[in-house]
Amino acid sequence: MKEQIKMSSRMRHELIIEMLKQSSKPITGSEFAKRANVSRQVIVQDVSILKAKNEPIIATSQGYFYMSQAADKETQRKVVVCKHVPEQTLDELYHIVDHGVTVKDVIVEHPVYGDLTASLRVSNRKEADEFVRRIQDTEAAYLLTLTDGIHLHTLEADSMGKIESACKDLDDAGILFSQ
Repeated sequence: MKEQIKMSSRMRHELIIEMLKQSSKPITGSEFAKRANVSRQVIVQDVSILKAKNEPIIATSQGYFYMSQAADKETQRKVVVCKHVPEQTLDELYHIVDHGVTVKDVIVEHPVYGDLTASLRVSNRKEADEFVRRIQDTEAAYLLTLTDGIHLHTLEADSMGKIESACKDLDDAGILFSQ
């Protein structure tokens, strides 16, 4: 049996950046840990160090990805306010991703901490299903439970028309919040 040698932190950092830059989808901390022969917690620490050095690494429920500056300039964004019960989360996500729109994040306003933002990066039904499954498997609470269902999403797409179409669907479903 061949024994694997642990990488130095510098080598792990280079590996993480290289893999993220080459990947078109998120990579989990467990995948990095296996490749570098370290624990997932070591990878979490490595990513924190890289983020502190201004590497544009985003942590999502699907894993880590590298924010490309070139792709970012072409992306249209809109922040929308939604309100629904936790059981409608999958339906909400489907209404958005079915239009070719990515749900970048969820934001809630906490009375003590102020705005709490969690990166989602959900772009299709499979990712939506995985997100909801992870919430259920871990018995975690949706952030919207802190605010009686009111929350914001940053939506991203390659055209504002796709975002507006998704917003119309959310409105028709009674999920888009209007006073």
